[in-house]
Amino acid sequence: MVTIRLKRIGTTKKPYFRIVVTDSRNPRDGRFIEEVGTYQPISEEAKQVKFDKEKIKKWFINGARPTLIVRRLLNKNGFKFDRKILTGK
Repeated sequence: MVTIRLKRIGTTKKPYFRIVVTDSRNPRDGRFIEEVGTYQPISEEAKQVKFDKEKIKKWFINGARPTLIVRRLLNKNGFKFDRKILTGK
């Protein structure tokens, strides 16, 4: 199964994450298919999450399932996970 999840690349006490599309069997920081955004929890709230809506939309429509944390982060920043809205039907 393909998932949209966080990949940690920060150092100790300075977390920095990439939002990636990966196979669910891969380890958290392992191989990924495509990078679709970033998340910096330490920076200002307006600058914490950056993502490409079109890439996430494409992967979601093709069957990728976001983790709960990624779903909350993206919903908080204006991206709604609803197949009917995203496909325009």
